[in-house]
Amino acid sequence: MPRGKYVNHKGRNRNFTSPEELEAQRKKDEEDKKWRKTREAESSDDDDDDDDEEDEEGNSDDSSESDDEPKGAAQAVIQIENPNRVAKKSHRKVEEVTPDAAPQLTRREKEELEKQRAAAAYQKRHAEGKTAQAKADLARLAIIKQHRAEAAARREAEKKDKEAKMKGDS
Repeated sequence: MPRGKYVNHKGRNRNFTSPEELEAQRKKDEEDKKWRKTREAESSDDDDDDDDEEDEEGNSDDSSESDDEPKGAAQAVIQIENPNRVAKKSHRKVEEVTPDAAPQLTRREKEELEKQRAAAAYQKRHAEGKTAQAKADLARLAIIKQHRAEAAARREAEKKDKEAKMKGDS
């Protein structure tokens, strides 16, 4: 026997099924099929005879019984008696349902809504200039405006000096 967990099939002798065994198996299968066919034929003949007798009498109880029970339904057969199982109500009364009741939100949805509300409130305060960042932005803008005004005044002064020099030279 080889050691280890897995068995290696390489190098082992191969086992072939003999033709005699295959032929015997085939014959057995054919006999089984013939037996099934004869049995089905006999059972259908018996059923036909029973149905004819019932039709003559006017009683067909088999068909009404089969309609009551669903075929192949395991739920009809198995009764679940689990005390831990919570059964969901498929319907609720109209009195129980309130139209103005808000749907229950999950924790993540609540956090997302709160985040959106906070962002909207911040944007509103920022537009009014009440936040620290808005104040810093306005201060920077004031400084930039001041620098631009000084630069414009300097340019005007330089233009006037150039014009005066041009008039003085000519």
